[in-house]
Amino acid sequence: MSIQNTVSTWEEVLETARKNTPARRVKRTGQSPSTAPIPSSLDKLPPNTEPPVLLYRDTNSWCPFCERVWFALEEKEIPFATEFIDLSNKPKWYTDIVPTTLVPAAKIEGNLVYESKDILLALEKKFPHPALLPENPEENAVARQLVEEAETNGFREIAYKFLREAPVDADELANSQAAFEAKLDELEQALAKYPGAYFVSTFSLVDILYSPHLDRLAANLPVYRGYHLKGNPRFPRINAWFDALNQRPAYHRVKSDNITNNLLLRRRWGVEPIGNPLPLDVADSEKIQYRAEAAERLSDNREVAIADIIKNSGVQAIAADGDFTTVKDAVDFHLRQLADYLIHGNGATLPGGRTGGKNSSVDPIFAAVGAIAFAYLRNRICAPRDWITDAMSGDKPFGFGGSQSTGTAKTATPSPQSVYANHQ
Repeated sequence: MSIQNTVSTWEEVLETARKNTPARRVKRTGQSPSTAPIPSSLDKLPPNTEPPVLLYRDTNSWCPFCERVWFALEEKEIPFATEFIDLSNKPKWYTDIVPTTLVPAAKIEGNLVYESKDILLALEKKFPHPALLPENPEENAVARQLVEEAETNGFREIAYKFLREAPVDADELANSQAAFEAKLDELEQALAKYPGAYFVSTFSLVDILYSPHLDRLAANLPVYRGYHLKGNPRFPRINAWFDALNQRPAYHRVKSDNITNNLLLRRRWGVEPIGNPLPLDVADSEKIQYRAEAAERLSDNREVAIADIIKNSGVQAIAADGDFTTVKDAVDFHLRQLADYLIHGNGATLPGGRTGGKNSSVDPIFAAVGAIAFAYLRNRICAPRDWITDAMSGDKPFGFGGSQSTGTAKTATPSPQSVYANHQ
């Protein structure tokens, strides 16, 4: 199996990528996840000072309730540290200190708070600036009522029933859709109360509470129910709200991507797709800062990626006489090819697996390893666990990125019945 060294070295890719993106992550050698995002406000801390907040959240960054708290921390620019909790094997020390045993939880200057709504309110009380509740007393009361209603109005239950539960017949599906649309009508009316795109006159905790769930519904419904929330003329204010969220940097730091959300729903809840996903944002996929972030992540974390592919993708079966060296070299080459392409591709087609047909001079075994590596990596990477959503958009048009871990030793998959009960 010959290796064709026609792409940049890892060191060259990493150097070029870091010149084109400010994004960085901290390595967590031997841990899961193997990297973690650096809070945007961490540089505010004096040297040798512990952050005032410790956030406990899920290892894979799938939990919408954890996303709420992370979103608020980024919006309020509060320095924080993160402790990741494996939901399939929660450590005893965590279940001992958190009565519900759920995520998220947070220590705010040493005081433990759990359940996402309570954490958000505690952060607002302890760190009032920048405010995520209105200063005007009357509007503040309205916002607090909306915060409570976001947890008690039945929106999530009705929405996820429509999305996840297989209907007995067309009438049941129609009734489920009608109930869901009635709840959306309520949100549409709530968004009409104040000028601007948000639930109150400024961005607030109310927007944060709804954001992760509406994001997932907007991604999932076209694929699994043939129903479109984004672009639906019945809900112009909800669509204006999505557009306003999209302008917020903190939102992009914490949100998941559509393909991750869609694959997660199928694998966790067994829902079968019936339609096509929303199209990728081509403009974002062409932005060098996002493509460079994807290349930087892949380059800086290459040892973990290569080891995972060798162990779990099936390429070991291709190794001749049990010699994994040439297979590893081929995997290394193709990942370098991808990282190099993300920066220097210039719109050309990525040669998938270095294949060229029966008359190609490329070693077919070498090409097969590349094809398997690309396919496996496509199904392993997700946002925001591995990088932000915009970097994912830079990868996916080029045959890469898009889902979550599905059963390696470090990220075992809980049963569908148990997953949602791990969050609040």
